[in-house]
Amino acid sequence: MRIDLNCDMGESFGAWKMGNDEEMMRYISSANIAGGFHAGDPHVMRKTAALAKEHGVAVGVHPGYRDLTGFGRREINMAPEEVRDELIYQLGALREFAHYYGMEVQHVKPHGSLYMVAARDEELSRAIIEAIQKVDPGLLLFCMRASVTHELAQKMGQPVAVEFYADREYNDNGQIVFTRSVAEELDPEEVGERVVRAVTQGRVKTESGKDIDINADSVCVHGDTPGAVRLAEAIARKLGENGIEIQPPGRAEQKIS
Repeated sequence: MRIDLNCDMGESFGAWKMGNDEEMMRYISSANIAGGFHAGDPHVMRKTAALAKEHGVAVGVHPGYRDLTGFGRREINMAPEEVRDELIYQLGALREFAHYYGMEVQHVKPHGSLYMVAARDEELSRAIIEAIQKVDPGLLLFCMRASVTHELAQKMGQPVAVEFYADREYNDNGQIVFTRSVAEELDPEEVGERVVRAVTQGRVKTESGKDIDINADSVCVHGDTPGAVRLAEAIARKLGENGIEIQPPGRAEQKIS
């Protein structure tokens, strides 16, 4: 078996530092690099792309609402065509830095509120998918299985990588419980075992205690979660102990989900 392990990265800004990119890069296979709207800046974007190249990690753009103050975790009322254009803008920025280091962009993973609003909004999901298909149809779209985004992607023939969130709770509908942040450190061993169960058995226990089916092409662990490096180490170790290889999903030319 194989599974992708992804992390949101490049979210520092100027003198302000966010996450543990250098340490996390040792364990993951895909980096979601901030596009500069919810976090990040050109210098940080270039450095993160260079770090990914050094570690052999695939890169994808992590576009968000234009919301540096709220870190992209506030809902912003924008027309779908505005979201489309801003996604293309952020993708273009990362693509040039990736090319600078001889890499191709692998995927698009919307950030924060953009991800969650699109999960229930068909017009917004359509704008995201149309932007990808017009600019670079080979890009994978990272999304939850239980989402409008996934349903529409299937109808529009857009390849996706279904995400499982290692450090977030799920509700009984199979969607993550959206929070601004995780306040307390999670138990690394428990998180590692939860990931292995999701990958091997396709099951996860919800916040209400119900056991539900879950899908996963890629596992996400957030770099700003308290104790993130320990979580990533435990996940990678547990996956290895169960014979599961950590590997990026690849662009759509190689893999259609």
